[in-house]
Amino acid sequence: MSPKIAIIGFGAFGQLAARHLRKVAEVCICDPSIRSNDLKQVDLPKAARCATVILAVPLSRLEEVLHQIAPHLRPGALVIDTCSVKIRPARLMLDILPAHVDLLATHPLFGPQSAADGVSGHRIVWCPLRGRGHLRAAVRARRAGLRIIQATPEQHDRDMAVVQGLTHLIAQSLSRLGPMPERMATSSFGHLLRSVGMVHADSPELLRTILTENPFAADVRARFLQAASEIAA
Repeated sequence: MSPKIAIIGFGAFGQLAARHLRKVAEVCICDPSIRSNDLKQVDLPKAARCATVILAVPLSRLEEVLHQIAPHLRPGALVIDTCSVKIRPARLMLDILPAHVDLLATHPLFGPQSAADGVSGHRIVWCPLRGRGHLRAAVRARRAGLRIIQATPEQHDRDMAVVQGLTHLIAQSLSRLGPMPERMATSSFGHLLRSVGMVHADSPELLRTILTENPFAADVRARFLQAASEIAA
């Protein structure tokens, strides 16, 4: 049976997606850095010819990959991105990919750590861009137990500038203060320490995307730091 779903990029999230999608469909992967895996490995043209193409690559590589797959996409295929910001990926997909493919921008609000025991109950932001392929994908997502939050790319980035931008800013700042006094940690401080632990393993690429590629992040960050300075004065 030919693979129905291609995952381009086999980093932490690509591996997580493959682990769950292979239970319900034939999956192949495309990532030149992977030398050994029990999933079928294909090149970009073959990956692009699948019915569903999931882009699990960093934002810095997205434009290049879109140009590479564009000539090979089948009419009616569904292309899905998984970047942590949505305005720029959405624009790139709409500008570069042919009109005969359906487009869906997503942001899974979970990762390998939080979904270690499964994706059921977790949330995913869903930004349909073109076509109706996202409707079929939504059915599969809900069957897996995912909770879909439909939004526009702009709505996503405005909310994530606060939710994700401030979480990473605070957690990364705390991590630079050195060892934390866990022995006397209060319950509220414990929550902060867990936040630090959850984002500590995130790549510098992801941190840069969250803090600099979201067009609303700088303003939110400035307002937060101003409020903090006023409280500390």
